[in-house]
Amino acid sequence: MDDLLSKVLDLQGAWTAKNTKEMQKRGVCIRQEIPALLRGDAVSLAEALGVAEDALGIEGRDGTGLKTEVPWVRVYDPAMSPSATSGWYVVYLFSGTGDRVYLSLNQGTTVWTGGDFKARRVEDLRARVGWARPLLAEQMASRSDLCAEIRLDARTSLGRGYEPGNVVAIEYSREELPAQGRLLADLRYMLGLLRTLYAAERLAPHIPGDPAPEVLEAERSAAAAAGRRGRGLSRSGRSGQGFRLTSAERRAIERRSVDVASEFFAAQGWKVQDVGARESFDLLLKRGDERLHVEVKGTTSAGHDVILTRAEVEKQRKYYPDNALVIVHSIHLDRTRDEPIASGGILHCTSPWEIADEDLSVISYVYRTAVARDDHTEVEDALDALKKGPRQTPLTLQTPAAL
Repeated sequence: MDDLLSKVLDLQGAWTAKNTKEMQKRGVCIRQEIPALLRGDAVSLAEALGVAEDALGIEGRDGTGLKTEVPWVRVYDPAMSPSATSGWYVVYLFSGTGDRVYLSLNQGTTVWTGGDFKARRVEDLRARVGWARPLLAEQMASRSDLCAEIRLDARTSLGRGYEPGNVVAIEYSREELPAQGRLLADLRYMLGLLRTLYAAERLAPHIPGDPAPEVLEAERSAAAAAGRRGRGLSRSGRSGQGFRLTSAERRAIERRSVDVASEFFAAQGWKVQDVGARESFDLLLKRGDERLHVEVKGTTSAGHDVILTRAEVEKQRKYYPDNALVIVHSIHLDRTRDEPIASGGILHCTSPWEIADEDLSVISYVYRTAVARDDHTEVEDALDALKKGPRQTPLTLQTPAAL
């Protein structure tokens, strides 16, 4: 193992994006030899991670087509990290200069845009790291050789992008690579940390730095309605980062947010009526001659983004300025019981609520296709023909609804 790591580090000095002989040798080490060696110890690695041996993921990448400056080999649970752009994993990261290699507990630091990989926001990565480290504090207390920061000396933005994703790492210098036994023991230790993160993530309705669960769910639903196959959708119901909320969890969050909003307005002397079951807003408030139409949104996230339907937007623009938007964010969701329980939450109220176009992002479109336009033309032609009287050839009139 130490010989293979040293071989990759030696080849780092010859890095080029072109597939030269040196880069071909590096690719064999990264994609074949190091993963094969690790698979030879799959039983103990899987035990450390808490997964079945056949569920242990091991892969190495050095770039498809153009060769990446910082190659990597990662170990992970495919159910929790279906791709290198999503979830947490333990990964060997080789510095651009070849001076060192890190064994890093890291995360997906890029997002596939459909044509390229785009770096995730540094503040989002750091927020996720801030969530993870306290969960590992007890396990990390016994080690004095852990690094909170990594330095990859990369010239490319993709190479540098791994640095803010690091939770904790072990640094190995090129001159002092430990023997294989020590390397594998360190890997098992890091996989134990990863196991703790996976367990916490399964119970977390939201992790700081991730998109709001409601936004992820809306994007999934829009993609499904459009017939798109999701990238990286796992058995646990996650696509990228973030868990899918169950219907019971959504109801608990919604009920909690409406209760918090109702108490808030009642304390200000409003008579509160819950009209969410029959109106396109949630609360109708009355105080003397005053009326207020309130849209309430609850979320376990920080509340930076919420989902609005077209009907909600149209109604609230109609009701302005006698309207309000209430966000109850940072709701705590207890998922450990048979029935989820929502509690807490921080209320933020905007009233009057003027919805600006620049604050709205479109998740999907309803597109009127050429089929519909052609059908409309055929109907018009048929009606024109009927007006002109009988024809020698029988005429069939078929409406779009019959198709």
